[in-house]
Amino acid sequence: MEISEFLGRLASGDPVPGGGGASALTGGIGAALCAMVAKLTAANRRYEAVRVDMEEILRRADASVRKLTVLIQKDAQAFTPLAAAYRLPKDAPGREETLESALLGASAVPLELMGELADIAGVLEILAEKGAKLALSDVGVAAAMLRAALEGAALNVFINTKLMKNRARAQAENERVQALISDVVPLCEGIYARVRESLAVI
Repeated sequence: MEISEFLGRLASGDPVPGGGGASALTGGIGAALCAMVAKLTAANRRYEAVRVDMEEILRRADASVRKLTVLIQKDAQAFTPLAAAYRLPKDAPGREETLESALLGASAVPLELMGELADIAGVLEILAEKGAKLALSDVGVAAAMLRAALEGAALNVFINTKLMKNRARAQAENERVQALISDVVPLCEGIYARVRESLAVI
């Protein structure tokens, strides 16, 4: 759908799209900015020495944009069985098992999203160091978007694992989330701070 339609639906009273879709879209914006910086750099003769690096980043970023776009829809689809499970009468046979399965499915998408965000965030260092200087602010924006998307996706995992009866599975998913946060958030913060320091006029 058009971005204006997506935002209109996001602002509506409907639960879908919600924070999960918004996180995927935000991540897609961050990945698209990485692609843009790589493309601008590769096309500039002054950066011929890093053209191969930029072309590889462009391939990765383009693939990431496509995957993150798909995850917007997957997040919405994962919510449908969860909503149906919540509507079951509390005494319905198999309700607990149905709900547990739906919670697992609903947490799988933001976990997948976080994995993709962690992967594409790995190009930020190269872009900040070797990318076209006129696009440095865009690298900083990409870092901010990817961090926001990752932290948003983490909340969408936690809201589901909090309700799981299988606490061992919930703990395992929570630990995976914490590991990704520990790896990616400092990276994004560091890139953003470096860009801000480079551009700020005191």
